[in-house]
Amino acid sequence: MDKPLLDRHTLSIEESAAKFSNWNANVFSPTSEEEVIKTVRAANEKGQKITLVSGGTKLGYGGVKSNYDLTLSLRELSGIVEHTVGDMTVTVKPGTSMKELQDYLRKHDQMVALDPSWPAQATIGGVVASNDSGPKRLKYGSARDHVIGMRIVYPNGKIIRTGGKVVKNVAGYDMNKLFVGSMGTLGVITEITLKLRPLPKCENLIMLTVREEALDDLLVFKKRIQDSMIEPVSLEILSPALSKRLFNEDGYSLLLALEDVEKSVAFQKRWVKENKPAGVVMSIISEAREMWNTISNFHPNSLSDRDHTTTRSVMKIGTKNLDVFSILSETTRIQHEGRISVEAHGGAGHGITTVSLKGDAEAVIETIQHLQTYAMSMKGYGIVKHLPFSLRHRVNVWGDKPSYFKLFEGIKQSNDPKNTLNEKRYIGGL
Repeated sequence: MDKPLLDRHTLSIEESAAKFSNWNANVFSPTSEEEVIKTVRAANEKGQKITLVSGGTKLGYGGVKSNYDLTLSLRELSGIVEHTVGDMTVTVKPGTSMKELQDYLRKHDQMVALDPSWPAQATIGGVVASNDSGPKRLKYGSARDHVIGMRIVYPNGKIIRTGGKVVKNVAGYDMNKLFVGSMGTLGVITEITLKLRPLPKCENLIMLTVREEALDDLLVFKKRIQDSMIEPVSLEILSPALSKRLFNEDGYSLLLALEDVEKSVAFQKRWVKENKPAGVVMSIISEAREMWNTISNFHPNSLSDRDHTTTRSVMKIGTKNLDVFSILSETTRIQHEGRISVEAHGGAGHGITTVSLKGDAEAVIETIQHLQTYAMSMKGYGIVKHLPFSLRHRVNVWGDKPSYFKLFEGIKQSNDPKNTLNEKRYIGGL
């Protein structure tokens, strides 16, 4: 498949690396698994350090090390390996962008039910390595829920296969879950097998808006929705600042997505209209796919952040689903203080909030630390997904070490005893 052209306003991977990773390493782009094996094995034997990159959108995500000996780019290791339409599975190489993959599957009325940020540039390898997801995680889950098999190259050059190429293949521990979300610290992914879903026959996107002081109305209605028989794909709440920018609406907006056969969608839409609180304004967004694409691309990534006058950052905050309302209220309070621009959206069903910050470097750092502390007070966490490298050492990008960190250390030591792959890219400096 042809490579998509980057938007002319984006940085190249090399330019992005200078700002977000401070690479000083040679870049090697293998085109086959055999080349990956030879490169990784040779570096491991020599005690060299390798950093991994694919699409380049996550160069600002974690990581406080810059002096790697080699950068292994998987962008050229791309394409569809196998697509079994009847079994609804696809095997793909890691450098394939999400847009390429979805465009290919759409011809067969199928899809990977993932909606990560920046699908035109983000690759399936990066999405899986970071366990990325979007607003539709409520119904479809994250990357971890879609991977059924992988081929992994260990630092010593050994190849292992996790899972298989059919949906029901796992007996005992699902090894895929060990590598999904590990940020490339345990092995190099060279193939990924994913389970697919049919394209929905009908899609509807409903927007419910309330005044800023009436956020509790959405909270009450959210509880009622989840006690009902309707099955929304998303319950994504936008902060007033983001709602204003995207829809010119004053207040919080709830994006409620419905995907099913036409009769079912019509029934659920009617239920929402009949049961919404009196103070909630309801509207239908006709171009649902276009709007989701806008949401996916609203915050900066390592290729799009060309701003040299202000500091931009993105946080991922995980809490219990009802605590999303508190997180969004806090981001709105910070926005009203006027020291920094804060735009946010959070899943009232899955508990993940994405916060985009823009302002003076000191204000951004202080806000990151405050939101991490605020999330921890609710037994949640705050991760920095995007921040210039020069500032990353000033914050704990992964938050505090979890109680099970020793388990992570043991797995890393077992898989990569020489710290060959992506050293200091993951929790606690792993």
